[in-house]
Amino acid sequence: MTTAPIRRIDLRGAPLDPATLRAAVPRADLDVAEALEKVRPICEAVRERGTAAVLEYTERFDGVALASVRVPAQALADALDGLDPQVRAALEETIRRVRLVQRSLRRQDATTQVVPGGTVTERWVPVGRVGLYVPGGLAVYPSSVVMNVVPAQEAGVESIAVTSPAQRDFGGLPHPTILAACALLGVAEVYAVGGAQAIAMFAHGARDEAGELVVAPVDVVTGPGNVYVAAAKRLVQGIVGIDAEAGPTDIAVLADDTADAGHVAADLISQAEHDVLAAAVLVTPSEALAAAVERELQARVAATKHSERIRAALSGRQSAIVLVDDVEAGLAVVNAYAAEHLEIQTADARDVAARVRNAGAVFVGPHAPVSLGDYCAGSNHILPTGGSACHTGGLSVQTFLRGIHVVEYDEAALREVAPHVLALAQAEDLPAHGEAVSARFPAP
Repeated sequence: MTTAPIRRIDLRGAPLDPATLRAAVPRADLDVAEALEKVRPICEAVRERGTAAVLEYTERFDGVALASVRVPAQALADALDGLDPQVRAALEETIRRVRLVQRSLRRQDATTQVVPGGTVTERWVPVGRVGLYVPGGLAVYPSSVVMNVVPAQEAGVESIAVTSPAQRDFGGLPHPTILAACALLGVAEVYAVGGAQAIAMFAHGARDEAGELVVAPVDVVTGPGNVYVAAAKRLVQGIVGIDAEAGPTDIAVLADDTADAGHVAADLISQAEHDVLAAAVLVTPSEALAAAVERELQARVAATKHSERIRAALSGRQSAIVLVDDVEAGLAVVNAYAAEHLEIQTADARDVAARVRNAGAVFVGPHAPVSLGDYCAGSNHILPTGGSACHTGGLSVQTFLRGIHVVEYDEAALREVAPHVLALAQAEDLPAHGEAVSARFPAP
């Protein structure tokens, strides 16, 4: 008998409390803390020596000796001119859909009258400059250019820079499809830098050996990457804002016996295709579906292009078929798992999806596969991984906005509340706080 390409975890009858389930669900071995010690000297070198360090690390890690980190404008124009028309049309439609969603999500300023003569306004102001990271490794991600850039543009960010690893196969430039996507979006500032050195370059800025500023520091760094990119983002957080520490991609599918086993298997494979550490998890109360999905995986993995990579991901400890008592227990499991991508393929899928609390994005029913969200749903595919969806949301226009409170009180409104301010200042033993108010109303 052929061994199933994915293991099983039986949680039938198991306690459904979050602590127990978080310990039971499969996870990848990913030690960001260990990677942190490896990237710390890289980030320090970039902070101290600027582009000289960036160029040295690019040659060491990417095997490319660059004269400059900046991608020439002509290379962007040439990449767009050479873009396959079908790919261009697909990117343009993706841009249109993502822009439509992000524009609708942008928060608007709001003013609240607290009392007559006293208002608080929350203004939503874009950050001034952002650095957007687009990975380049086993796959090419022009879609990640779109998912990074469009929300920043819709937020109103004035200065947008993109970086992606230098590629030996393309003369030290990022992949031409990535450059074409940048050109299509009107992004002119693009760098051929990857890894931790790219994150440090954006966080600290970078000068050349003559002291000239080559890359201005940014306010926020976003975008997915490998464990070293995640570690570098952790290291520079506080110097700059970050979206999240993205790790290997993951998918969970909550399915019952109404689901099509072929669809479920195809969706698990689609995310396993990313990386050998990618996680693919099926949660189901149906043993019949579990067995059918195992059979489908056997056939489909063997037939697909990246079968070796996919087989490694599916057989890794981060992937599993999880058996549960019923859909209610399955909901508890997927909420504990907090998937980057969560598909609901059950009876009453919309009602079940409405009860999901932890997920980066939820895909409802048989006709909303994760692949749709990766490209053309209009949603964003830069999402929290590794269970962080329990506290972090996906990249959006909000990532690039800051709420600023504007307080405006007239004399009468301040006089009316002054006794409360004085009482709280005394209670906290901060009398000068109260005096800052009472000084405005001197005794006659």
